[in-house]
Amino acid sequence: MMKSIRIVALLLLLAPLGAAAQLRVFACEPEWSALAEEIGGDRVMASSATHALQDPHYVQARPSLISEVRKADLLICSGAQLEIGWLPLLLSKANNPRVLPGRDGFLEASSLVRRLDVPDSVDRAQGDMHPQGNPHIQMNPHNIALVAQALGQRMAQLAPEHAADFESGLAAFLQRWNTAIAHWEERAAPLRGSRVICHHKSWVYLEDWLGLNEVGTLEPVPGIPPTAAHLSALLAELGTDGSGAEVIIRSPFQSPKPSEWLQERTGIPAVMLPLTIGGTERAGNLFGLFDDVIDRLLARHAASQP
Repeated sequence: MMKSIRIVALLLLLAPLGAAAQLRVFACEPEWSALAEEIGGDRVMASSATHALQDPHYVQARPSLISEVRKADLLICSGAQLEIGWLPLLLSKANNPRVLPGRDGFLEASSLVRRLDVPDSVDRAQGDMHPQGNPHIQMNPHNIALVAQALGQRMAQLAPEHAADFESGLAAFLQRWNTAIAHWEERAAPLRGSRVICHHKSWVYLEDWLGLNEVGTLEPVPGIPPTAAHLSALLAELGTDGSGAEVIIRSPFQSPKPSEWLQERTGIPAVMLPLTIGGTERAGNLFGLFDDVIDRLLARHAASQP
């Protein structure tokens, strides 16, 4: 009798743990961990290898990251070789077959959307080029919606006991997200056709979405820091009357000095835009990210008008 009571008590203790088990999601970038949380709520435990104040091209395979990959049920990264310098090492050291490329636990976000800037050929003279296309897909919210659909389905596949929760979470997110997209596009209409100068080619998906026209970059070639010679050539091309572009854009982890140098000599307003979650205080989630980006661009656009 006493033995039966102990077994029943043990089952009662274990049952809530099984019901509350979380799907462990390891994201290479903060936007994907935030998206997993939007869809899964407390049914997921999500973490990110990178944060908004570091360049996602360059990450150390720290023991803490190896441990997180080892425990992950699902790994989601931007892909298109953005993480080629560090993700293979993490996967090798973590020895977690569930999240290897080609398995159900691996999801490459950029493979789900139309990639831009796919080069015809690649050589070292072109700098830090991605042969599969530009990986910074998160700056078009329509891409976020496409990734959300695939992510929600994959989460339901990996944790079928929570499939109904993931399906309802996905539907609720997409409803809010599509409403927000319509609002952002309406507010950003005055930006269409604006000429922009970018520190790095991180913004091509934002430009494609909003109809911005990139007329130059501060880097002479992608991944090579701005040089005095290149900035001087850019200044000669733009002129000093401020008419060459409406705004100069950089990310939080890039030095402000090159954009400030060009702003001082041309009068073109410079702006720092968050490239992911946490890039600014306001960009604390996916909705705040695009709210802040649009508002900052509109403010600089107004400042550039005569």
